Amino acid sequence: MTPANLAGQFGDTTYTKVFVGGLAWETQKETMKKYFEQFGEILEAVVITDKATGRSKGYGFVTFREPDSAMRACVDAAPVIDGRRANCNLASMGVQRSKPSTPKHGGGRNFRVMSSFQTGFGGGVGTAFPPAASFPQVLFILARLHIPN
Repeated sequence: MTPANLAGQFGDTTYTKVFVGGLAWETQKETMKKYFEQFGEILEAVVITDKATGRSKGYGFVTFREPDSAMRACVDAAPVIDGRRANCNLASMGVQRSKPSTPKHGGGRNFRVMSSFQTGFGGGVGTAFPPAASFPQVLFILARLHIPN
């Protein structure tokens, strides 16, 4: 499959694809799929592996049919999968960390990053989302789910 075809396989996955990091090395896609099925219909679940060794790289992706399923899956940003605390967020948001890196010079920039996590999705500390008001699309999805922001 060419990259263009692969990108279009599930259409626009901006709000349906979830990044799952911190997986145990032995976690298989079936285990990950079984955990995430509770949130909605899954189109694809993959664990990324090293091409040379075939070993897991410790992260993967879950693509849901509906955006509200992906949002529900990310409410707990640190689920326990296969006995290990993982981390998840919408893949389109990029890497999200629950703790900022150690500041090198005064920490001003890291403080702003940390404050966005403290106010994050639903207002909980350590969540994987910046404030919902930053993303009008999220507000639309929240309205569909009847979740107050």
